[in-house]
Amino acid sequence: QVQVVESGGGLVQPGGSLRLSCVASGSIFSVLDMGWYRQAPGKQRDLVATIKNDGRTNYRDFVQGRFTISRDNSKKTVYLEMNSLEPEDTAVYYCNVQVIQSHPQFGHLDLWGQGTLVTVSS
Repeated sequence: QVQVVESGGGLVQPGGSLRLSCVASGSIFSVLDMGWYRQAPGKQRDLVATIKNDGRTNYRDFVQGRFTISRDNSKKTVYLEMNSLEPEDTAVYYCNVQVIQSHPQFGHLDLWGQGTLVTVSS
């Protein structure tokens, strides 16, 4: 079974930092685009940042300069380094990973993690 699992959320004070991780596992032939989304209470899920297989990144304006997305292809892992956190960053953060599955048959999968809660509060 192919799946992704996030970790690293928690409670942090305004101005603090957190690092989220997301690992893909299972019968994976290759990992394509990876990204992070977030959903604040009462709001829709929103894109935060993405990173392609070649390392090219894309950020939403509201995290530009504060968050950094990176990946380790050998570990099938994507990270989100979050600095200068603000109360408005409070949300459940979801990892999204596009993969080519190898078993039981080749095919493209669009995977979502279960989410990890980030709370920014004093």
